[in-house]
Amino acid sequence: MTKSELRREKMELIEQMGVLFEKENLAPLAARIFATVILTGKQGITFDELVNDLNTSKSTVSTHLEYLQATNRVQYFTKTGDRKRYFTINPSLMVNVLDDMLVKWESQKNVHEKVLVYKKKHNELAEKEQGVLFDLEFQRDYLTFLNEATTSIQKLKEKISQRNL
Repeated sequence: MTKSELRREKMELIEQMGVLFEKENLAPLAARIFATVILTGKQGITFDELVNDLNTSKSTVSTHLEYLQATNRVQYFTKTGDRKRYFTINPSLMVNVLDDMLVKWESQKNVHEKVLVYKKKHNELAEKEQGVLFDLEFQRDYLTFLNEATTSIQKLKEKISQRNL
């Protein structure tokens, strides 16, 4: 693969990732900046490189970079003797995303456990009165999924946290 082909592939990925990030409520250019920073890696990318790569104005890039930093998606570092800032992904970003998922799933799990208890009580009474019973299979399957998914996410979070140390 040539350098030109690899660059073309990177630009296509930036666009595809940008579309995904827009669905997560990022402005179109912020989404492309974020994707570019992700695909640049740990060496970072300078402000001027972002302006050139994305073919947009300095003020627009500046505005979106400030937003990405304020939302803890992107951070910067400097190199000794170099006045430029190099933008990279905030290493704790993925851990924060996983934490948010865990909180959401734990909340869902708590509600679905209560729903299961209610349905069981309903079924006990319905059996005595020859009423219609709830099918508990979905509730049990969903709780199993939430438990397994939560365990997997916690393991992934631990691996990521260990790498970031």
